[in-house]
Amino acid sequence: MSDMPRVGELAPDFELRDDSGASHRLSDRRGHFTVVYFYPADDTPGCTKEACQFNDNLRAFSRAGVAVVGISPDGAAAHRRFRAKYGLRFPLLTDADHDVMTRYGAWGTKTLYGRTTVGVIRSTFLVGADGRIARAWYHVKADGHAEKVLAELAP
Repeated sequence: MSDMPRVGELAPDFELRDDSGASHRLSDRRGHFTVVYFYPADDTPGCTKEACQFNDNLRAFSRAGVAVVGISPDGAAAHRRFRAKYGLRFPLLTDADHDVMTRYGAWGTKTLYGRTTVGVIRSTFLVGADGRIARAWYHVKADGHAEKVLAELAP
């Protein structure tokens, strides 16, 4: 995870597609705050909890002027099913080759249930209106994370 962008550095730009095929480029969000969160897989217990909690708090994020974007290796069909099943109202983007995750330090070696594996390292970034990393969270616990991010936005 030596590639982790640090607070104050420019957030690595990306262009990824959502479940409808629409392209999302981070640099198009300049002038606005964006939460970019990386998660392992659609419709698994921890990822569902995290996504639903971001969704439940979407109005508060919106009031704070912050958009939310989720990124996983899953494809459009899985994202479509996941969004429909839980009524998720924010974009889920596909990073199938892990390129964006790698540039954010969100792909690599991790320990899961005592076993060392390679995969998505659950991570979240608050990207400021200036395109710089305003806050970063690594190895986050899914449950309660959305509320912690939201609390960081409070003046």
